[in-house]
Amino acid sequence: MFSVHRVMGSETEFGISQPDNPHANPMRDSARVIDAYAGPRGLKSSQSFWDFATESPLADARGFLMNVADADISQLTHLPQESVEAQYLANVVTENGARYYVDHAHPEYSSPEVLTPRDLVTYDRAGDLVALASVRALASSSEPVNLYKNNTDSKGSSYGAHENYLVDRGVDFDRLVTGLIPFFVTRQILCGAGRVGIGREGEAKGYQISSRADFFEAEVGLETTLRRPIVNTRDEPHADPAKYRRLHVILGDATLAEPATFVRFGSTSLVLGLIEAGLAPELELADPLQSLWDVSHDLTLGAKLPLADGSSRTALEIQEIYWAACAEHAGGDADTSEVLAEWRRFLDGLATEPRSLADSIDWVAKWVLLDGYRQREGIDWDHPKLALIDVQYHDVRPEKGLFHRLEKAGRIRRMTTDAEVDRAVVTPPEGTRAYLRSLAVTRFSDSLVAASWDSLVLDAGEYGTVRLPMSEPLKGNRELLAEKLADVHTGEELLRALGVTRLEPNRDDEV
Repeated sequence: MFSVHRVMGSETEFGISQPDNPHANPMRDSARVIDAYAGPRGLKSSQSFWDFATESPLADARGFLMNVADADISQLTHLPQESVEAQYLANVVTENGARYYVDHAHPEYSSPEVLTPRDLVTYDRAGDLVALASVRALASSSEPVNLYKNNTDSKGSSYGAHENYLVDRGVDFDRLVTGLIPFFVTRQILCGAGRVGIGREGEAKGYQISSRADFFEAEVGLETTLRRPIVNTRDEPHADPAKYRRLHVILGDATLAEPATFVRFGSTSLVLGLIEAGLAPELELADPLQSLWDVSHDLTLGAKLPLADGSSRTALEIQEIYWAACAEHAGGDADTSEVLAEWRRFLDGLATEPRSLADSIDWVAKWVLLDGYRQREGIDWDHPKLALIDVQYHDVRPEKGLFHRLEKAGRIRRMTTDAEVDRAVVTPPEGTRAYLRSLAVTRFSDSLVAASWDSLVLDAGEYGTVRLPMSEPLKGNRELLAEKLADVHTGEELLRALGVTRLEPNRDDEV
């Protein structure tokens, strides 16, 4: 038996624009966005503040290390000085233990590690408030910016809404690929964000389910910005590599509707449990890439996807197979049962009347909104006004974003409250190492030299600089540390409280 519980997190690259200045430098503006949030809160913001020492973005789960000379510059995230936008890099660890930084030409919020899909929804939404705070801070400047929680711009470019899940290192990576591809290809019907236009630049008129599908060109691979793969092979666990593998999912859309985010992460976590237990359905698509595009372009949900055995199934039928396997083998804890019930509700609604889920799934909510406008105005899907409405749906400002206006009107369901999300902006999850990372940037800030997902670099007074590894995500949590660190305020005191009694300069000591 397995459950939905696992270490997981989200990454959102926000679309950025400067009103009335289409030629503005997005890298420069992204840095301004990060600094606008960090400055008033006294948070450190610089390229050097993030500890890149343990990062390995060129390590491939298939058993090799890509040569730096063969990598696209966008892949060299562990060598920020090599980046063409190095002068604009900014890295902040926020009060809740998240990372807020410049990722190429976008500000990105990477949530702190959480253990349940419900907490993921809360902390992902907290990132929307972080982005909103940046926009508000720059609104009165001479160069205000707007941010959008979407995945594409008007120039044929796409940017990510990535997902991260820790999985058992003992599971063969090929088994993960086999089990995930049919699920990922069809998962978009549950959590697509919708998009006006077919093709990368929207060159064909129409509306599709996923905003990302048209930008994928490979089944499996290491890249994230070129030849994007359905299953990404980056082997960078940010944790003990002997125990864990981090599945880095780049396929998903940026979801605003909380039920869609909940099902996106919850269903994926359960399918990973299936694979880890050796119970994944035996399905193989004949052409996964073509099927990915076909599902996105088919609003009827009736397209038959050819399987390798000569048969065919619809996206709904494939999702039903995965749901049934999870329902049969998963445990009965409350969090797992809630995910299964919501996933079931989505499948039932999509099978009978997809528009009934306009309160829960972004692609449906946006489709209903756009199609209603299109019919009232008597225009076709290639009308420029529809593309503008598409973008406006994702505006992070509540008074401008159409999603927020629909939600405020009660037309989109909420799973969180304003108070819960407000608290999550400044308070870390209690069950993971994000708790200690949060303390480091709030209480121990004067001693903190740099931070990352799996380390803290501290100025330990007379003992010099010490890197404190945090390779176990379930340590460094509130239960283990709150009482122990109640009266601790410096890096040196922190290390002593953790039992590091014989400090030496530049040594590593595990939490």
